[in-house]
Amino acid sequence: MSKKAEPWYLHAGLWAVIVVLVVILIQVSISGPNEIVRTREYNKNESRLRMKNLKQAQILFENRYDKFTDNLDTLINFVKSDTNIHKLMKEFDTVKVYSAKGDSTILKSRNPFVELISGPFNFDSLYFSPKSGRPFIVKVDTLLEVDTVINRRGTIVKIDSITTIGKRYLIKNPDSDDKIGDVDSDALLNTESWD
Repeated sequence: MSKKAEPWYLHAGLWAVIVVLVVILIQVSISGPNEIVRTREYNKNESRLRMKNLKQAQILFENRYDKFTDNLDTLINFVKSDTNIHKLMKEFDTVKVYSAKGDSTILKSRNPFVELISGPFNFDSLYFSPKSGRPFIVKVDTLLEVDTVINRRGTIVKIDSITTIGKRYLIKNPDSDDKIGDVDSDALLNTESWD
């Protein structure tokens, strides 16, 4: 009894299916996780750069108005429209560099905003976290100081209260635990949580 040979194209088709499955397995097990890690790193670093730019915007706002703001629109509109900030972004300082090979002069930008991974700084990048597209959380402190005036007979004459808003701020990433500043502590003013 002779066995009938199976057609060659059947074996070729099975080998093609096996090769395709192996390629898909490699893609899923190696390339997929690498892409996830790259995306996670991009989102983390891009968010931190945007938050640093928000910190610079808060510092410029505080220099101008002697308080911080908890309104993201107000802060970004201030940075967009202030002519002094636009001048500062275009200015350069000359820095003299001394070395054994000879002295040289370099130009250093006075732009307070850092360049982003996604490209040059733009004002609209200050609004949203790149991961989810949700807006950054911005808060300021509110301090109520109460002073009571009492006469010699022990009766209250008047109660004075002073409300101070915006001496400390907090910028928080809605997608992580990253933050800059703290509304409860002067020691953490302008401090980045990841440093």
